[in-house]
Amino acid sequence: METQVKHEPVTFGRHPSTYKHWKLAFEGEIARLTMAVDEDAGLRPGYKLKLNSYDLGVDIELADAVQRLRFEHPEVRCVVVTSIQERIFCAGANIFMLGSSGHGFKVNFCKFTNETRISIEDASSGSGQKYLAALNGTCAGGGYELALACDAMVLVDDGNSAVSLPEVPLLGVLPGTGGLTRLVDKRKVRRDLADVFCTLAEGIKGKRAVEWNLVDEVAPRSRFAEVVDRRAKALAAASPARAAKGVALTPIASRREGDAIVWTHVRLDLDRERRVATLTLQGPPADLPADAAAIRALGASWWPMQAFRELDEALLHLRHNEDEIGLVLLRTQGSAEAVLALDATLDALRGDWFVNEVRLLIARVLRRVDLTAKSFFAMIEPGSCFAGTLFELALAADRSYMLDDEERPTAIHLSPLNGGTYPMTHGPSRLEVRFLGEPGRAAALLERPRGYDPGEASEAGLVTIVADAIDWEDEVRVATEERSSLSPDALTGMEASLRFAGTENGDSKIFGRLTAWQNWIFQRPNAVGERGALTLYGKPERPTFDFRRT
Repeated sequence: METQVKHEPVTFGRHPSTYKHWKLAFEGEIARLTMAVDEDAGLRPGYKLKLNSYDLGVDIELADAVQRLRFEHPEVRCVVVTSIQERIFCAGANIFMLGSSGHGFKVNFCKFTNETRISIEDASSGSGQKYLAALNGTCAGGGYELALACDAMVLVDDGNSAVSLPEVPLLGVLPGTGGLTRLVDKRKVRRDLADVFCTLAEGIKGKRAVEWNLVDEVAPRSRFAEVVDRRAKALAAASPARAAKGVALTPIASRREGDAIVWTHVRLDLDRERRVATLTLQGPPADLPADAAAIRALGASWWPMQAFRELDEALLHLRHNEDEIGLVLLRTQGSAEAVLALDATLDALRGDWFVNEVRLLIARVLRRVDLTAKSFFAMIEPGSCFAGTLFELALAADRSYMLDDEERPTAIHLSPLNGGTYPMTHGPSRLEVRFLGEPGRAAALLERPRGYDPGEASEAGLVTIVADAIDWEDEVRVATEERSSLSPDALTGMEASLRFAGTENGDSKIFGRLTAWQNWIFQRPNAVGERGALTLYGKPERPTFDFRRT
């Protein structure tokens, strides 16, 4: 068993005024996001972030910047991602950080960085903010994967700067943030050329990089700024206008109450002895505004925005700081009618840029649930409000338990927003995935969305288990104890396999295939053994491989 080193809990609240590794500047409709990594400001001790290499702390700031650009700067149509260093864009994920980290931290680090790069692509497709990678120097590994997430790339042509994915030849692992998939699925690089590229540690530069479609354009250093400026203006011109004034992302506040973390609308209770957490979401109030101006005036405190930002923070806390918690009981409290009224507003005002951004935020947080390596059981009890948008939590759960008690009635409700407003990572709605074997069933249920009592919900296939008041307590207790007793590794593999039924897309390949292979490789002696390539990186010894193919 690997030795666990205790570290301070990871926190995720950031603001540009506190960034250590990025600089954000604005020139009208074009923003410039400059990577300026402070090598002495790593998230954890034991390594230096040389050559603009990154760790989780660098990526948390990047994720904050991408989200902040969408909400606070709707006037921005193009974001130029570049480096403060002239000869290096980014050396990728810090190898010494990876080498000194436990397996779980490495996996969650890769998952978060993947989600951040997908959020860049989501900003491009959903918000019309296009990203241009201005590669003003060498761009390796995770640095090139960051560039691949952008809409276009310009590489400086100085006879030295190259793009590369050196993980296989240098480290004995895989590019960890979707590089292989984006190379052939997004950039359409020919398979045999991609094979050559991915085994060249030194990478490819100049005209050949353009010919192989590894970048879109190269420019000599003397004309680099001019070419980047031309490309940025062209991307901005092709993007639709949204609004001149944004909404400030105010800090998310929480407090500790014993073993609980409490936000305004979300509460996370931790039972570490049983390895079970209860995540409770307080539903919206009944008097939420229904017009765009009043919603804009509420800004980040508008219920759906604040509640889902808090839910997101709770999920990230569970992933990065509570690795022994295996089961999360999802609960909601409030009025189903208020949720459905909110859904009506979210639907009616979907053309408003801010409401649209909040819908996209909710979708990203729900996808974070899908991609979290914990078991989720939804508990549908009296006083819960699993309706419409919040019923997506029950659909995301691995199982749902619903109490059937005449004296304390419970119900679930569908709304039109269950029809694809919050798609899963691989594209379909959770309702479509649930009824994959019954094409048309999801659409039929949504023709006249309504409420379901326990019997109707069970008959319609919308919940897993219905138990009466006599059996409820034992049913839940036994299920919870049983789940907590099973192998966490087996459950992670089982849940990830069952959750994403249906056709794959680029994102699901990144999270599914890549994560599975990377997890396996991160455990293999050829990478992390005493003589493994990742272990010996930066040392004079050469790795020793077991050359048997498995």
